[in-house]
Amino acid sequence: MSGVVHLRRRFVLLFGFYMVCFAVYSPHSSAAAVPTSSAYELVASVTERIMAIVDDAKVYVDEDPDRYYRQIDEALAPVIDYRGFARSVMGPYASGDRYRSLDKQGKAQLRTQLERFTTVIRNGLVSSYSKGLMAFSGSRIELTEPDPKDSASTRVSVRQLIYSDNTQPYVLLYQMGLNKKSQQWELRNLIIDSVNLGEIYKSQFQAAARKKEGDLDAVIDSWTTQSIES
Repeated sequence: MSGVVHLRRRFVLLFGFYMVCFAVYSPHSSAAAVPTSSAYELVASVTERIMAIVDDAKVYVDEDPDRYYRQIDEALAPVIDYRGFARSVMGPYASGDRYRSLDKQGKAQLRTQLERFTTVIRNGLVSSYSKGLMAFSGSRIELTEPDPKDSASTRVSVRQLIYSDNTQPYVLLYQMGLNKKSQQWELRNLIIDSVNLGEIYKSQFQAAARKKEGDLDAVIDSWTTQSIES
């Protein structure tokens, strides 16, 4: 895989990550007892919202990139549970079982580590994601129309195609499930060109933790979103 293609693939993974977070943590998710939109409509509206920010930034991003990063961060902040995502990435190192097994000092340390990792992962993802979106500025993004027979289903797959300069588009498959309690759509899994996004992040963290012999502070200090490999 060439360097350019590999870099673009990383950006696709980051793009998919934010679509995941929007789908799971949409502000509508706790507001009503009935679905406010279909899974297809939710993914479509989120994509449109984010790409509008990218289009507007074209006229100023070279002179004021920090403004662009702030715009993206402000758009994402109300609807993404960064702490929940960070905890998921940390896996067993931040599990409830491990937390309960610790003494008072250990629990305080883990809480601090989780908060610190949340900040690190937020800053890294916003920066990388913002740059990655510029790489896809002007690209055609399509959603495959939903199958009418899925309208009454509580589990559906939404297929998204991102056309760049490659012969074949990147394929993102959002496997959505309807939460029985909230009656809102949530993402259950995401497959990007046959790559499981969540497992990549978890594997990277756990490999780093083993290398650092369980020193989570060292893992967090050395964490870089850009080093994620597919």
